[in-house]
Amino acid sequence: MRLVSFTDGAHERLGVEHHDGRIWSTHALGAELPATMSQLLAGGEAALAALRAAAARATADEQAGDVDPSARISPVPQPGKVVAIGLNYRDHAAELGLDIPEVPLMFAKFPTSVIGPDATVTWDPALTDDVDLEVELAIVIGRRARQVDRERALDHVLGYTCLNDVTARDLQFSDGQYVRSKSLDTFCPVGPVVVTTDELPDAGDLAVRSWRNGELMQESRTSECVFDVPYLVAHCSQAFTLEPGDIIATGTPGGIGYFRQPKISMRDGDVMAIEVEGIGRLANPCREVAAGGSV
Repeated sequence: MRLVSFTDGAHERLGVEHHDGRIWSTHALGAELPATMSQLLAGGEAALAALRAAAARATADEQAGDVDPSARISPVPQPGKVVAIGLNYRDHAAELGLDIPEVPLMFAKFPTSVIGPDATVTWDPALTDDVDLEVELAIVIGRRARQVDRERALDHVLGYTCLNDVTARDLQFSDGQYVRSKSLDTFCPVGPVVVTTDELPDAGDLAVRSWRNGELMQESRTSECVFDVPYLVAHCSQAFTLEPGDIIATGTPGGIGYFRQPKISMRDGDVMAIEVEGIGRLANPCREVAAGGSV
């Protein structure tokens, strides 16, 4: 399934997207179905199976969708945590002049940085003048994972989505660590959908791309990752508990703006876009907003 979250005004809702772009709210598919992503995650396999069956019936009946795609928000609106993996593509480590890591390099993006499709990425130009984009395949945890092994790791995965690890490079390198530079409000676009593992069982060789204003910036495949999805889930779970709705961003390939000649930084009015094969395209406009200003 292709799961979306959206707003119907004041309330967050859950929906299912068909491959032709139609989106059904779970309310339209059945009053007994989970109304939000958090309810679906809390309901476990039983809730997921019920939603899958209802979506299949709607497809068979050619039922019209009832959700405007422009109402979408991040498919996981309130992740408990966003775990990010650095230097997980060989060419990205090379462009930074760093050795390929022997174990995953982990850091965090604060959940308050999460936004959805078409939402505006904003920053104060007095705080940062060096904003960059990073395309990443993201893992969405569906079942609590604590000290799981690699062989059972995928049993704990709900599905996959796209994540743009927006980064203030000047803050990243002045701080000497990553959290502040990658956790500014709006610096974690996620979406447009979560594709469940029954539809996308193998994320090991997917095309990943990013663009700035339509110009290709990054292009690679997840097969170039140093550490694959099962390894990352298992590795993280040895150190801390992964809860349903947690997100693991699996790293970005080479081609980021900071290390280009000349360097490319995002500017007011730019549009950043990323894409992961089998999931979709996530685009977000950029806006410089001085402190105290409004979008």
